[in-house]
Formats: sequence, structure tokens, C-alpha cells
Amino acid sequence: MPLSSLKIESLPRFSSNFIANIRAALSMLGGSTRAFSFVKPTFAQFVVFLVAALATNILFAYLAADFGSYFNEQGLISYLVWPVIMLVAGIILAKRTQNYSLLFVPVILWLVADTLLVLLQSGIQYLDIKGWLPAFLYAILPTLFTALFVWQTASLLWVFAKKLHWPWWERLLMLAGAMVLLVVWQKNVVNQPIFQTRTEDPSISEKNFYGQETLLNQALESIAKSKKGVSEWYFVGMAGFAGQDVFASEITQAQSLFDDRFGTVGRSLSLINNPATWQDFPIASRTSLAKSLKHIGQKMDTNEDVLFLTLSSHGAVDESGSILGDLVMENPPVELEPIDPVWLRSALDVAGIRWRVIVVSSCYSGAFIDALKSPTTAIITASRADRASFGCTDDADMTYFGRAFFSESLREQTSFDGAFNQAQRRVGEREALMGFEPSEPQMVVGLAMQEALPELEKALFHHAKKPQIRLPSQAEQEMTP
Repeated sequence: MPLSSLKIESLPRFSSNFIANIRAALSMLGGSTRAFSFVKPTFAQFVVFLVAALATNILFAYLAADFGSYFNEQGLISYLVWPVIMLVAGIILAKRTQNYSLLFVPVILWLVADTLLVLLQSGIQYLDIKGWLPAFLYAILPTLFTALFVWQTASLLWVFAKKLHWPWWERLLMLAGAMVLLVVWQKNVVNQPIFQTRTEDPSISEKNFYGQETLLNQALESIAKSKKGVSEWYFVGMAGFAGQDVFASEITQAQSLFDDRFGTVGRSLSLINNPATWQDFPIASRTSLAKSLKHIGQKMDTNEDVLFLTLSSHGAVDESGSILGDLVMENPPVELEPIDPVWLRSALDVAGIRWRVIVVSSCYSGAFIDALKSPTTAIITASRADRASFGCTDDADMTYFGRAFFSESLREQTSFDGAFNQAQRRVGEREALMGFEPSEPQMVVGLAMQEALPELEKALFHHAKKPQIRLPSQAEQEMTP
């Protein structure tokens, strides 16, 4: 049946037309010309679905926007170009065929399909915000969203080409050209979303810049010297990535736990990268960490005392997505080098700190194990060397592993082994519930540390008792097979 003889009649009720148009759009997305049998292209339906499409696109843009974004009129205008094109196409089609019932067909089919697909995208974006999105989807989300945009327009062109009985090769050429045009368009308007992120360059005041050395020195001067004959614990926490509050929150909560429950007040410090903490905490960097470790190494009795070092950040990957095995260090406008396992081992050795419990909370953190392991070291990581860890979302105050280990297990257990096993189990249960690939947290304990740790834990978990502990001398450690 040619388009000129196609008769499209509206149903008597608005709701019936509404449902019919949704059926028509679903048929169109499936490539079926039955869309023309279902569609009810009235002016009222055009207005309703235009409003619906605008509302869903604004919702998606809001969910996808960073905190502090503002409404961007240019983004809304860029979106409206396509409904206008579809409306013009309908006008031309109606005039050419002298069939004015076709006037709103292209634009209504496109608007309904857009509404449905953008609602799907909004649902995916909401899952992302809540941290419920399976890890494998993150890498394909931009491509998926572009594909959905191309699909709704390409399917509209396809069903019209079928209805007009174009030869198959003309249809393929038309689709190929349309897809290239749509992808290029989508890539070019990506910088004009409906909610625009403010692009102000990060800055730091002169006072905060010069105050950093004072902050670090004050933090180090507050570290108490070890008491002879008593095994004491020292805490150092480092939050590496300034772009999300979750890392700073995780480290400050871990320090509070150690100070409040484990009695490390006067023997703890945190290095934080976060735009809100320039006046309160020394920044986290190779320089500040090396200086802190060296200073604490001088305050400790290296034969008796233990360092608890915890680092929280993103695991570094290169532009191709390959795992680098480093910790991201970012605090704009300062450019910082990443923390790699070999450098960290060297900094600990130079500081002379022998008894170490190290917790690395990041994706791919298992990559730190080989470089850091020693007879006098216990290493706990949030994941295997080739696995991601989860929970570093903008609305979280701790990562999955950080919450399970620091907030829950260390408050309930009386040993690191027990706390790790409980945290590993809870992280695994949560990841399974969310459908994530297991991160598989790791724990490796050196031989000398295996013997000493039960007594050291008594000093930590029951610090008020101040038990007397004799640790193996360095000569005895060297004799350990």
C-alpha cells in the first residue's frame, strides 16, 4: 500500500491513542511496518509526547550531571533540533503524498521511541549513582547510549523505506549514511548537555598553598615518641583521589576508629587529597608520605612498635584500560605522581619501619603484594591484582571493602585474621547481590609477623592493658627460614 493511500484514523479516546502510539513505537524499533497500523498521529498526542520526551531527557541529564552543574539552555536547543527535523519531514511527506494524516507520524514515532529509550537510560544512570551497576557495563555505557540514540532514528528511516518499497541496497546505503551522521552529531553535542558541569579550573589560595608545609610539620610534631618496653601502634592513612569524597571519608573514619578504639591518639595522622581539606589536612603525595614515614620511623621503637598504614584511592589504568598496578594520586591544581608498590616498599625501608600492617583499598590493589611482602609485614588488599573493587561512588562514605573491614569487622573482631575473613565474606555477599564480578580481597602475612601478630594484636585490641611484648630481634628474623 503506498503512503498516499494510507489512511490513519484516531481513536475516540485520548488514552487509547496514547497506548496505540507506544505500540507503534515499539513496532518501529523492531523494524516492523505494523507501526503504521498502530500510530495515531493527532496534535494532542504530538504535544503530550513532546513534553514527555523533554521531561525524560531533562531527567537523564540531571542524573548524569556532576554535583554543582547548572541548567544549559544550549543543550535543550541541541536536543530540540531532532523533533523539528522529524516534524519538517512529516510536513514534506504529507505534501508530497497529499495525505495529511501523515503530518505527525514521523515526529510522534520518534518522540515516543525517544521517551522509552531515555527512560531506560535514566534507569541505568540511577543504578550507577547507587553503585548497583555491574562493573562490566561501565566500559560500554557511552557506546550503549550512542547506539540507543542511533537506533531510534535509524529504525524510523528503515520502516519508512520498507513502506516505500525501496530496494534493499538503497535501504542499506541510507542506513549507513544516517548512522554516520547520527554518531558524528552525538559526538559533537556531547559537550552541550542539558545540565552543564562548571568548567572552572581548580585553584588554591596562596594561604593554603604555603600553609601545607606548616600543616604537615604540625601533624608530625604531634606524633608521640614510643615508650620503651611497650609495643605501640602507629597509624598513617592516605586518601589519594580528590575527585570523590568517599576516599577522604574512608581514611578519616579509619583514623577515628584507631584513635577511639585502639588508643592511637598522638600516634596517628592522615594525608588527604580533597578540595575541602586543604586547611585541615596535609595533602597526600609521595613527598608527604615519605616524610611522614621517615619521621614516624624515628619516633618508633622499631623493635617493638608497629605501623598500620592504609591507603585508599582508585587503581590506575592507562588510556587503553590496561591495569598499571599503581594508586592514583590526584589533587588539582597540583600534579602528583602515582604511588607504585616498588616506591612504597623503598619508602618504608628507608624509614626503617620493620613491623608493618598495610591495607590497600583500591581496584587491582593485589598488585601491591609482591613488592611489599616481607617476613615482618602483613598485607591486606581490597581485591586481587586483576580485579576491580567496588563502592567508590559519589554518595558513599566508604567503599565496600572499607566499610566491611574498618566500620564493621575491626569493631567486632579481636584479630586481623578474623576481621579480614569477616570482611571478605561480607564484601563477597554484597558483590554477589549486586551481580558484580568478585573482587577477592587478599591477605598475606610474613613468617615473623605470623608469630608476632597474636601478641601485637593484644596490644592493639586491648591497648589499655599495655602488655609487655618481646619481638624477635633482627638477627633472629634473619635466621627465620
